[in-house]
Amino acid sequence: MIKRMLSRRDVALSLAALWVGMGQALAATAESETGQAEWGQPYEAAATMRSQRSSAPILSPQTIMATEQAIEMMRTVVAQGGWPQMPKAKLKLGQRDKAVVALRQRLIASGDLDRNLSDSNIFDSYVEAAVRKFQERHGLSPNGEFGTQTLTAMNIPADVRLRQLEINLVRLKSYPANPGFRFVTANIPAALVETVEGGQVQTRHAAGVGKIDRQSPIMTTRATDINFNPFWTVPASIIRKDLIPKMQADANYLTDNHIRVYDQHGQEVQPRQINWRSDEATRYVFRQDTGGEFNSLGFVRINIANPYGVYMHDTPAKGIFGDDFRFVSSGCMRIQNVRDYVTWLLKDTPGWSREQIDAAIASGQRVDARLSQTVPVYWIYITGWATPEGTLEFRDDIYGKDGLGAVPVAAAVQEQD
Repeated sequence: MIKRMLSRRDVALSLAALWVGMGQALAATAESETGQAEWGQPYEAAATMRSQRSSAPILSPQTIMATEQAIEMMRTVVAQGGWPQMPKAKLKLGQRDKAVVALRQRLIASGDLDRNLSDSNIFDSYVEAAVRKFQERHGLSPNGEFGTQTLTAMNIPADVRLRQLEINLVRLKSYPANPGFRFVTANIPAALVETVEGGQVQTRHAAGVGKIDRQSPIMTTRATDINFNPFWTVPASIIRKDLIPKMQADANYLTDNHIRVYDQHGQEVQPRQINWRSDEATRYVFRQDTGGEFNSLGFVRINIANPYGVYMHDTPAKGIFGDDFRFVSSGCMRIQNVRDYVTWLLKDTPGWSREQIDAAIASGQRVDARLSQTVPVYWIYITGWATPEGTLEFRDDIYGKDGLGAVPVAAAVQEQD
């Protein structure tokens, strides 16, 4: 059953509940040496201290209203001096350390911990739960430990976070008030895909998106058809940037990765016939055999109309979906739990139940399915927003489109790799 859409009053009440006691929290923190609170929120137990996953789409009037409310609250925070900076430390459950007191104050300042839990130097279950909540809101793996990435995210100043919200509110308002009854949103900085129906998120999928030097495009398009067990034809840019250097380093690379070479007449060419110390390879077609265990597209390719030559697809490298830093592709988008995704896309297309989808994949043969009705797909770039439930979400400005400087969390992730 489709839930009713939240009204402006509903959103205001949700945010009011989140920020209840904000004035007291600001006043209480102002009297301490730790700086100002972002918002205040009481908690009864550590089990309740988690970000509430919203059912509202990121492209919705509810998200816009919530973000507007958040901006007003954040302006008060900035005017009061922002929040405290954390010292460098590595902390986890059970540790006793003076840095835990500073951590508690910082978590209180961002509303992730009850302000009545400020004094202890023990990293207890309440602190661990609050750290998890903070991590979830910033797109980090919620392991509950305080390390380099969490420290870096905490030390981004409040005025920068305010500017993020203001910039992204403009972006959110640039989209149609009604994106469609059924649509897909792919938020590139969050590396996350949502399917939406009737104003409610139906499924969420972690994604692998374009590298900083091979960015996924921001666009509005439509999903048109799906290829099961697809071949992969290597784009010319990847031949130059990746394939030629790999063959120079390892003459067996193509064979090991089931990639065949064809000339302009469609005749297969042996890799040893090509001069890999020149650009001769760019004159050939390189096609990887079908096979979900090794094919770069995995078992499924989802075609979307666009001039950039990009699409959405499965991947044999499922491990990337557990990473915080998922900017790994050459512009296309890799989708976690792709069978659930295509099942949703094809739900109104006769002859394509989940069982039939699984059978097509299991056949190992190339099978195509055209959607009976194309589905709008929005590839968007949103780095800061608020949910109607009152959660503030931030992600790294990985492509530098906010214009607010470096992307320190991503840098911290890469340093650890």
